[in-house]
Amino acid sequence: MRNIIAVCAMIALLTGFALADEDQLVITGSTTVLPIAQACAEAFMDANPDVDVTVRGGGSGVGIAALLDGTCDIADASRAIKTKELAAAREKGIEPLEHIVALDGIAVVVNTEVPVDGLTIEQIRDIYTGKINNWKDLGGPSKTIVTVSRDVSSGTFEVFKEKVLEGEAVRDDALKVASNQAALTTVSSTPFAIGYIGLGYLSSKVKAIKVDGVEPSKETAKSGEFPIVRPLYMYTNGELKGLAKQFIDFVLSEKGQAITGELGYVPVE
Repeated sequence: MRNIIAVCAMIALLTGFALADEDQLVITGSTTVLPIAQACAEAFMDANPDVDVTVRGGGSGVGIAALLDGTCDIADASRAIKTKELAAAREKGIEPLEHIVALDGIAVVVNTEVPVDGLTIEQIRDIYTGKINNWKDLGGPSKTIVTVSRDVSSGTFEVFKEKVLEGEAVRDDALKVASNQAALTTVSSTPFAIGYIGLGYLSSKVKAIKVDGVEPSKETAKSGEFPIVRPLYMYTNGELKGLAKQFIDFVLSEKGQAITGELGYVPVE
């Protein structure tokens, strides 16, 4: 028995994290944070073979709702918890605890057929609010702009609405999609489309354009040059303990932050 305890202690020492009493962890929420959660979950389970970590997307609003309903241990969010969500949580005796796990830029992307390499925040806002409808008004061909946006449960949409739209409503004919991957796929397969995705989803299938003259990248997001940057969060209920604490500690560790950087996000200092 002592030998088994000694072996477990050695494993904990080598991995940097003690083994948990619990053996299951459920993480739900933002599709922007999803790649971080998935990759860190895989590494965490490799270090702790008896632990099962389930990771799901669905959007920031879905994740926070799941935390309030008690159906997840960690809620991923690409925007801060709202005042009304915090009030609802406290009514249920839940005290959401915020953990910033990375920084991310929201890249504006266009279909590769669009010969436009950069736009201003004002021009992007005019596209999404319906004031500009044709690429010819932006130096491109006489083609109708197909606008791709995120649905209302998306934290990425909330940040885009605040930082780009300045609270204005998205045009009624915008194509609403449920995830970063769906936005990427829709823009890449739809001629003359424009959309927005997290840096971790950038792909050669679309063209990331400059915003106010600045290219979207980890470097420009970290320096603050890129104008559409936001923190990424994981929320837990109350004081961190058990498996949730060990997982958050892992995500914020040197190894977890290295994984985050490899995925195209900006590690937190």
